[in-house]
Amino acid sequence: MPDAPHLETQMNPRAAVPDFQAYLDNAAARSLAVRRSLPCILDVRYGDGPLQTLDVFPVHGADLPVHVFIHGGFWRGLDKRIYSEIAQPIVASGAIAILVNYDLCPAVTLDDIVDQILACVAWVYRQAPRYGGDPDRISLSGHSAGAHLAAMTLCHDWDREGLPMNLIKAVILISGIYDLGLVPRLSVNEEIRLTADQARRNSVMSATPRVHCHALVTAGAEEPRLWLQQSLDYVQRLARAGLVTRYLELPDEHHFSITERLAQADHPLTKAMLNLINSGQS
Repeated sequence: MPDAPHLETQMNPRAAVPDFQAYLDNAAARSLAVRRSLPCILDVRYGDGPLQTLDVFPVHGADLPVHVFIHGGFWRGLDKRIYSEIAQPIVASGAIAILVNYDLCPAVTLDDIVDQILACVAWVYRQAPRYGGDPDRISLSGHSAGAHLAAMTLCHDWDREGLPMNLIKAVILISGIYDLGLVPRLSVNEEIRLTADQARRNSVMSATPRVHCHALVTAGAEEPRLWLQQSLDYVQRLARAGLVTRYLELPDEHHFSITERLAQADHPLTKAMLNLINSGQS
């Protein structure tokens, strides 16, 4: 078992990338320019929580693909507006982009956040036609803790809510955290306040996926070894469950550089994502 300092550099992305704030600041500046240049409907409410809002980047038309992006931040930080830039290639491909916020720890628990994301996906399914979207063409992506939240939607029994079990056609999981067992030992848990029971309930590595869709799991090759291993392990988990799964490891990318690639329409990661968004196939 890694000692505490080693565990921090392996499992806390901000410790692994000391200049992380520069990446976030630059992304926020580029994203502000995108919001000023693209039509967008900001802070649409999908629930009662203070941060339960989403931004819609619409496309003219009907029955269009709908893609939902969930930001990371270890469930206790960041904001959808940092990532508006990724809407640009999505919209240019003819799909509607939706970026999601959710309430953050410690104001709420991880259980609460998972419930909010499930409520968001249900809201998108029901409201998609209002924005020209096809509820039968919904895909999800998430980065870091957002990848975990997207993965949790695959474990949900949507039929119990009167929704189709296959309402998610594809997921793109980017530099995700999937095994939560080590989180209580990290310094960030002072804010997350994750208990062992919560970690077990929300660890997708021990949950059986109920939704069978196409999955792209991706990570930067410069991620710390323990963090990267989670993606490799989760790919195997999804494949064993029968999902059509692809793994894409990006050389020279780390936890905070990889999301920049999602704004580049000609990048291999973005091309793979757009193919899934528009066809549901990898």
